[in-house]
Amino acid sequence: MKILACYSNKGGVGKTATAVNLALAFAQAGYRTLLCDLDPQGASGYYFRVKPSKKLTNEKFFTNVKRFTSAIRGSDYDNLDILPANMTFRDFDVFLSSMKKPQSQLTKALKNVNEDYDIIILDCPPNISSLSENIFRAADRIIIPVIPTTLSERTLEQLIKFFDENKIDSKKMMPFFSMVQRQKKMHIETMGRLKVVYPKMFLNEPIPFSTDIELMGVHRAPVATFAKSRPATSAYNALWTELVVRI
Repeated sequence: MKILACYSNKGGVGKTATAVNLALAFAQAGYRTLLCDLDPQGASGYYFRVKPSKKLTNEKFFTNVKRFTSAIRGSDYDNLDILPANMTFRDFDVFLSSMKKPQSQLTKALKNVNEDYDIIILDCPPNISSLSENIFRAADRIIIPVIPTTLSERTLEQLIKFFDENKIDSKKMMPFFSMVQRQKKMHIETMGRLKVVYPKMFLNEPIPFSTDIELMGVHRAPVATFAKSRPATSAYNALWTELVVRI
């Protein structure tokens, strides 16, 4: 089983859209896939029309195997299950702070379904917290959307520094450019500069700024289901292909 985290410490960068579209791509390729939503806003579950379990509260997520597994929902797509978030997930950090070895609790929880899936994709909340450190240690790879702007560049630098200070393997990090508008000079210049600064870190395939991605909320579905021949779908498919080779 491989665990992939879609994470950014900056909101609004296309993190959930990436998690949703990659999850479908893995499932359609035959991988038994679980999309686990850790963001209390619950956007991943919303896109797949899946309602969360009200019984999976923050404590039971980490300590009750039966509640954890029974909260997993099937989707409308073969090989793809969803563990939707609910609002109690906002208290994860408070609960984790009270536990022994808090940095390893997510790893323990995900071992409950170790035999059931080939791929687990984590859709993560946009902050650096106790839960985030759990995510960084549990994940085999951390997929990081980066809009090619100054603020996104700064948050990536902060994340790299956090990894270094907390002795987390930075080789797990796999940033890629998200919401790219090639007509913008800043986007082109920023992408070029960051690829020079981090020559081996960035994935090659950028995801364009796209109305089709914004329409996911209207259709409540991944882009490949309603815009199959459009550039956004092609970009996510190319990103998925690159991920498969690298993991």
